Amino acid sequence: MADKEMKEEIVEEIINDTENKNENIETVSQEDEIKKLKGEVEDWKNSYLRKQADFQNFTKRKEKEFDDLKAFASEKVVVKVLDIIDNLERAIAASSETKDFDSLVKGVELTLSQMKSTVASEGVEAIETEKATFDPHLHMAVSVEDSADYANDEIIAEFQKGYKMKGKVIRPSMVKVCKK
Repeated sequence: MADKEMKEEIVEEIINDTENKNENIETVSQEDEIKKLKGEVEDWKNSYLRKQADFQNFTKRKEKEFDDLKAFASEKVVVKVLDIIDNLERAIAASSETKDFDSLVKGVELTLSQMKSTVASEGVEAIETEKATFDPHLHMAVSVEDSADYANDEIIAEFQKGYKMKGKVIRPSMVKVCKK
């Protein structure tokens, strides 16, 4: 019987050792899994922070590009206007030397034509007022007059020319309107 008891003790020790080893394996396995998951969370966190920083840099870059665009949006037109200023300065210089009023007028007329062509190339057009009916979207009535020669709400006179740019009114015409 001693053999049987001894065998049972040995079997019991083996079972206990196996259970202890399994518990240790499970503990080690859970700790490894926790470390692995913590590592993945840290990787996701770092990735998120990098993406957030990239987005902030992108936003700042776009804001700077927009500010630059606003600051230099009129550059093309200003360069064209500078040519016109040069022509006016040349006309004044030439007329002051020769004292020729007619050539000064001719130079100013040519420069005015150049200026009109420049603004037309940018989509600017004059608002017509001759024989037109008053339109509050296009005209600003600064005076009214009762006149037998004109119909009610017809424009009698234009005090200042109005302009549209690409269909949008940028300055309404200042007019006198017939009111009966």
